[in-house]
Amino acid sequence: MPISRVAISRLVLYPPVQARPEIADLRPYQPGKPASALRRELGLELIEVLAAAAPGLNRYPEGGAELLERLAGRHGLTPDRVAAGNGADAVIANLALAYLRPRDEVLMGWPSFVSYRLSAVKMGAKPVPVPLRAGSYDLEAMAAAVTAATRIAYVCSPNNPTGGIVSGDALAAFLDAVGERVLVVIDAAYHEYVTDPAHVDAIAAHSGRPNVVVLRTFSKIYGLAGLRIGYGVASAPVVAELGKVRGPFDVSELAQVAAVASLDDEPELERRRSQNEGERRRLEAELAARGVKLYPAAANFVCAEVGDGAALAARLEREGVIVRPLAPFGAPSCVRVTVGLRDENDVFLTALDRSLQPA
Repeated sequence: MPISRVAISRLVLYPPVQARPEIADLRPYQPGKPASALRRELGLELIEVLAAAAPGLNRYPEGGAELLERLAGRHGLTPDRVAAGNGADAVIANLALAYLRPRDEVLMGWPSFVSYRLSAVKMGAKPVPVPLRAGSYDLEAMAAAVTAATRIAYVCSPNNPTGGIVSGDALAAFLDAVGERVLVVIDAAYHEYVTDPAHVDAIAAHSGRPNVVVLRTFSKIYGLAGLRIGYGVASAPVVAELGKVRGPFDVSELAQVAAVASLDDEPELERRRSQNEGERRRLEAELAARGVKLYPAAANFVCAEVGDGAALAARLEREGVIVRPLAPFGAPSCVRVTVGLRDENDVFLTALDRSLQPA
């Protein structure tokens, strides 16, 4: 049914300390295999900013007022509407700490970013996965899955790991359908890469709603993943609740100064976006010519159906190329391939040709 805008001691005297049973079967998030050769280069100006901040690292980080003011100004908001974190993952964890109780339900598309599920399970809440539609969140099915127990609903656009987006109209209809009782978290970590006009700036369009949080990060197009800095934009009451549960000094001084410096270079962002778009389209064409099925993508990676993602990833590793097998994300038949520079993509394609040959 289509969404309508009106629906919706020493001697052992005591037992050992034990963690909550809800996390007994939980497995830690598995990061991608490190590859120093593929790290993004930082510009000279940013290196100089970091070097200037280094002598002060014996002190605790500042409160981040400058960064919050800059981010707020960038989005036409007041600083009390912005919550910074040690990466967007930290904001996701803080949302769970602030809002989830045992037996609450957390809606998410699946496969999608595993931190949504992990943060829910850690709080004893129940993750409710909703299958994707053509690699994107199916917001009609998501709206139909809302129950009285639904507390948080995640919408990832572009979706990690498939790369699909949701349209502005579909997102607006979904927000109307679920109503203000559900906290809707729109994860826009890859927003800056998108060139499709159907995609909307969710901060500009929807962050004024009292039950909406929009996540952004400096880990992707800004290239600051190793410094860990992300943020959420929400209503002031939601930001205040996040402030109660966040760790003190959870964002390092270097991360803060690097983020502030990165905000000044719009031409560089446009260069990266354009270069990524061109190389992604070339990579898509090359993979399609090899008969590889791809999901529609709008970010800096492609998701490919390869039958056995772990097996292909292992073969590529032997060729010196790292891709991400997606079983931990709920897609064991897929791999995610990050769009690199042209020569890096050529190395991948050559390695793929060898890896696809019969043993």
